[in-house]
Amino acid sequence: MSYPPDAFTGAAPEISATFRPVGHPAEIARGNGNATHYLATGASTGGQFGLYRWEMGPTPAGPDPHFHRSISESFFLLTGTIRLYDGERWIDAVPGDFLFVPEGGIHAFRNESGEPASMLILFAPGAPREDYFERVGQAAGWSEEERAAFFLRHDTFWL
Repeated sequence: MSYPPDAFTGAAPEISATFRPVGHPAEIARGNGNATHYLATGASTGGQFGLYRWEMGPTPAGPDPHFHRSISESFFLLTGTIRLYDGERWIDAVPGDFLFVPEGGIHAFRNESGEPASMLILFAPGAPREDYFERVGQAAGWSEEERAAFFLRHDTFWL
């Protein structure tokens, strides 16, 4: 494995970093302790990756097993206990635990601990997941065709 080709070819370095302070409000706050922070979207990273802080309240919640065809997904636990599914088994992950899921890998996550928990979720490359996060909660009210089109558009295939 070698380094990729240079992406920056300028004659002088640039001041181009972005900083997000810890107190920045979540982009999505659902009122039940669940919130999503857009730390770095695919749009803001030039499509290289998307990084999100996912906060889960004490009520059991999380997606069923699924996979993606075009993006990998990684999970890094920050607080609490979150059950991660690696395609074979459910693992009670604790702060510091990490799960990488390549394209096509079956995965899921749930907070069943009864306590709040949080994790970082990294998608690579940086797909436009924001529309998915903002609208997936409405899917129960859609027709079968609308749901199928939404999940196909967002590279999410349920088992």
